[in-house]
Parts: sequence; C-alpha cells; structure tokens
Amino acid sequence: MNWAKRREKLRRSFAGRAALTAASAAYGAGVLGRRALYGLGALKQHRLGARVICIGNLTAGGTGKTPAVLLAAETLRRRGHDVAILSRGYGRKAPKKHVSVLIDGRHCDWRECGDEPWMIHQSLQGLGVPVLVCPDRAKAGELAVEVYGSKVLILDDGFQHLRLHRDLDIVLISARDPFGGRRLLPAGDLREPVSALRRAHLIVITHSDRVTVEALTALRAELAALRPGVPVLESAHRADHLLDVRADRKLPPEHLAGRDVVALSAIGDPLSFESGLEGLGAKISQRWRYPDHHAFSARELRSAEELRGGLPLVTTLKDFARFPDGWEALLSGEVYVLGVKLEILSGRNVWIDTLDRLARDAEAA
Repeated sequence: MNWAKRREKLRRSFAGRAALTAASAAYGAGVLGRRALYGLGALKQHRLGARVICIGNLTAGGTGKTPAVLLAAETLRRRGHDVAILSRGYGRKAPKKHVSVLIDGRHCDWRECGDEPWMIHQSLQGLGVPVLVCPDRAKAGELAVEVYGSKVLILDDGFQHLRLHRDLDIVLISARDPFGGRRLLPAGDLREPVSALRRAHLIVITHSDRVTVEALTALRAELAALRPGVPVLESAHRADHLLDVRADRKLPPEHLAGRDVVALSAIGDPLSFESGLEGLGAKISQRWRYPDHHAFSARELRSAEELRGGLPLVTTLKDFARFPDGWEALLSGEVYVLGVKLEILSGRNVWIDTLDRLARDAEAA
C-alpha cells in the first residue's frame, strides 16, 4: 500500500487523524526550529562562487517542477550563459558523497543518478548543460564552478535546502492544489508553513489553465497578500512532442488524436499527464498509476501488455527511465513518451529578464 492510500485509511478513524495531527505538529516544530537556527546564524549557509537560482515548491510533488528547471536552463543557455543544474538525485544507488555528472557525451544509468536528473539530462541534450547529482549540493556546486566554469547554478527542488545560499528563489504553486490541503506533512502535503513564501523572489503558478478564472483570481489575491510586491507569473504544461521509443523518432503530439490509448505513469501528478493526453484528442481506455519514482518490474510490464489489447501505450520520460532492461521484449506494438514543456502564459518577459539580469551580474562579478 502506498503512502497516499495509507494516509486515506488513517483519516477514516479518530485515532488515525489524531496520529496524523500529532505527527504534523512534530514535523512543523522541526521545520520551524531548523529555519530559526539558520536565521540566527547558528547553522551556516554555504556560499558558492556563482549565482544560485533555486526552483522549488511548498508542497510534496504535483507542481510540475522539472519542466520549470528545464525552461530556466534553456532560457539561460540560449542567451549564452554558462549554467549547470544541481540535483539531490532522489532514490539513486550511487554512494552518498559521490557526485554523478551528466553532460553531453557522458551518460549515466538512471539508477546511479536518479530518474529526474536522467530525464533533465536527456531533455537538454546538445545544450552543454552539466547536471551534477549529489545530496551534498554545495559539493556538487563547487565542482560545477571549478571544472565546468559555471556562472549560474540552478538548484533543483531546493527551496527547503537552506544550507546553500541562493540569489533567487523561484517558488512554484499549483493552481489546482496551492497549499497541499493547508496542513503540514504527513496530515497534508505542505513541506513547510505557507509563511515560507516570504523567502520567494518570484512565484510561478502552474496548471493555471486547469482552474476557473475565479479560482485563479482568488489565488493571485492570496499570494499578493502573503508576499506583497513579488511578481506572480502564470504557466501551463503543454505537450511538446511524442517520442516513438521503439523507432527513436519524434512525432507531433497530435499523432494520437482520436485514438484509444493506455496511460502508464508513476509520477506525483498523474492527472496532469493524463489531462495532457486527453487535450491532444487521445481517448484513455486504461490508466495504470504507480507511486512516484516507482521502478517498473518485468512482471508489471507483462501485465500491462496482456491487458492493453494492442492499444498504444503512452508514458512520461521520467517513467520510461525506470523501465526494466529488455522492455522491448515485454511490450509489443506502439510505445510512446509524451514530451512536456512549461509555457509562461503571463509574465514571460519578467521570467526572461529576471534570469538574464542575474546571469549578467554573475559574469560581471
């Protein structure tokens, strides 16, 4: 039983709800205590010899963070700035202190670096953006500066990583569930209290096309009250292409319009992936959902193969990274990866100017 189902089961009883509330209170005390220690200087922040842009969120999953990291890297690199990405590498198998490096011409098994860094690296092929993976992101950052000459470092999912000083905090807020039920983990999905938004320099509302105008207006008003004067941008996740992984070719996203498909995913927000498919005109006949970061087994793929009835199977790049070796023999017919990008709908010039200005300041330093 995954955590979401276990939590729902606990919520059905008074004792379970009490246990979740108590656990959230203890978790919140720890978060606030740690934040206070950094504020008082008892815990020191590490400064790197480059500008650091942090892209993170307040909640556990569901905001579409990775496409935002990709967009930031592309925005900077296409303007000629030397940028690298620092990632923790959730679930990777490499030794804890080892820094895994992914860069054009150098590849890494997803088990060594983690599925999200692997996906980031694959998506940025040809741009010369190093992706450095290590729980000690200060160590990874030093390596990026010394070896690759990076002037700007993008801290992937680092809003709660207070050990590393950052020059720009970009916080993503999902329009569909902005504040994780307004309760801290584990009772809700908040990683820290909403008051943490006071650290944000730029706020990006994601999935803004998935809610009503009234809901979006109310959210913008609440964010303005929580963090007055900070720019609030609106964005949406758009299907960019279909990758036919068997033939290794890109197809237009409309390739599956009007066809029945099977959706297979193990991500924080499967609904966003599935909605994107339906937005292209595909008809989802089966939905196979697994917990976030789940490593697919041969048995699971065989089950999907037996039940899919020859329909095209569509997954995400992050999920495809976790397919077992020999998947080609387990799945017949059409297998596609849906490529997704983040599109800034409101405030695109603010996004570009903010990142470009910081990078130019770094190069002038």
